[in-house]
Amino acid sequence: MTSVLVAGGATGIGAAVVRSFRGAGATVTLADRNVDAGGALVAEPGPGAARFIECDLSDTAAPAEAVAAAVEFGGGVDVVFYNAGVLQARALADWTVEDWDLAAAVNLRGPFLMAQAAQAALSASEHGRFIVTASTGALRGHAGMPAYHATKSGVLGLVRALADEFGPAGVTVNAVCPGWVDTTFNDGFWSHQDDPDAALQRLVDSIPLRRQAVPDDVSGLVLFLATPAASYITGQALVVDGGYTAV
Repeated sequence: MTSVLVAGGATGIGAAVVRSFRGAGATVTLADRNVDAGGALVAEPGPGAARFIECDLSDTAAPAEAVAAAVEFGGGVDVVFYNAGVLQARALADWTVEDWDLAAAVNLRGPFLMAQAAQAALSASEHGRFIVTASTGALRGHAGMPAYHATKSGVLGLVRALADEFGPAGVTVNAVCPGWVDTTFNDGFWSHQDDPDAALQRLVDSIPLRRQAVPDDVSGLVLFLATPAASYITGQALVVDGGYTAV
């Protein structure tokens, strides 16, 4: 039975991934700071067992604590999905060092520390997988979000380095790059727009499939990357964006 650690999965894409892995019979440890949503999610019925641990991934000790909890609950760790993220949007002059450091801590330092903490467990697995949520924000830019774009770009460099580091042990490392997903995670961006409704319409018109994604549009790729069919895919940034970056 596969043991999965989902870091940052109480809502949105992460919650869809938790449900999908549990539906496939995996044992899932969910680490998130949202106690109410995380607790309710793991209480949902499903074939696979699930456990929630409260975890603030801006804390340097949190990634190792999450890995230890997953090893204890699942008897090891086969898949780590790092999905925690911070998106802030404001005028450049309004940014503070604290704002920047929070984004860097969660979006970039967090997956680095989690990879460090999970290396031994993933290397001991017969099918170790380390998967990180990046973003099409690593490929394109928007005013008001320098920290988000910079850290998500950094994730792609981290993934390439980790793929080389973990490869000899048979562990694959990949980034999933969602485009615009219709969740509350993006609320900060929309509130930064002069006319959010008009901005949303312009965005949808620019996507070839003419809609934002829903979390299940992304969770299928995460599950695929955890299967034997993806055993020779590593060091990649896989885009799921309805064609947004293609045109």
